Amino acid sequence: MSFNKSRGGAAVLGGGDELVLRGTISKKWTLLLCLASFCIGLIFTNRALDKTISNLEMELASAKASQEESELNGAPLSESTGKRRYFMVIGINTAFSSRKRRDSLRATWMPQGEKRRKLEEEKGIIIRFVIGHSATSGGILDRAIDAEDRKHGDFMRLDHVEGYLELAAKTKSFFVTALSMWDAEYYIKVDDDVHVNIATLGNILAKHRSKPRAYIGCMKSGPVLAQKGVRYHEPEYWKFGEWGNKYFRHATGQLYAISKDLASYISINQHVLHKYANEDVSLGAWFIGLDVEHVDDRRLCCGTQPDCEWKAQGGNVCAASFDWSCSGICKSADRMKEVHQRCGENDSAIWSAKF
Repeated sequence: MSFNKSRGGAAVLGGGDELVLRGTISKKWTLLLCLASFCIGLIFTNRALDKTISNLEMELASAKASQEESELNGAPLSESTGKRRYFMVIGINTAFSSRKRRDSLRATWMPQGEKRRKLEEEKGIIIRFVIGHSATSGGILDRAIDAEDRKHGDFMRLDHVEGYLELAAKTKSFFVTALSMWDAEYYIKVDDDVHVNIATLGNILAKHRSKPRAYIGCMKSGPVLAQKGVRYHEPEYWKFGEWGNKYFRHATGQLYAISKDLASYISINQHVLHKYANEDVSLGAWFIGLDVEHVDDRRLCCGTQPDCEWKAQGGNVCAASFDWSCSGICKSADRMKEVHQRCGENDSAIWSAKF
């Protein structure tokens, strides 16, 4: 750096040196300004982040409170859908001609009115009569069901034409429709001439929660009936091997339960699932080849009194009772009340049950 002497003898900067000094000062100020801007930005970012975290904490707290409130009512929220989660959906297979059977269930093991609403809210249990429509939709049979439903509000209507030979299709339609309406752990099909102890059924199912693909019922392996004209004739008998062979193990059709994963499987593959003559065989066939847990529980197929009565007295209450000879309770509309009185669980059992 060069110095020039002024007249007073003081040293002064040359023009080039002055520019270098100014450049050094400018760089320092630039660094200071950048540092200041960074600090200010950091302060505002932290405040915004704190506010975001605070909002998230409030939302999480609100969601947790809503879930806890729902759980107190007996039906927690599903983590995947946010919908209310139920424990089980019981679909009672019924027909247009079965009004007396339905009334016999309403008068015994199927809660009505406020008790049914309480069962849904506190225990997460849905119970509905399941029926489709007649071949002439909107006809007198359908109008009769409409009127009955307005009175009781306990029907689940399917997009299905009713008919005995269409039970496999109806069963499939039930699982698909029930899954779309309610997010539940289990879906149960039961006939309208079977007595059910709801709390005992719930306790059985609750023990299998660790099995994601559970197929629960009374497993059997009946003969494949090739002879035409007999009840339960199987037109496709040749698929099951030689004459006189038996079916694969499957749950008897009076009552069976499947977990949500299996109901979802049926729903997703409904258009390619083959239907055999018998609906219980069809259901079992849909699970062949899948990694399914077959649960055989004989409390789901007790006989009526004295069988279910003796078992109840011995502390082994049955979940379902019927007469094998009739594939249901013989003359169930007349006998359901008696079966309930002698084989039914205590009236307080369902309200004290913890599933």
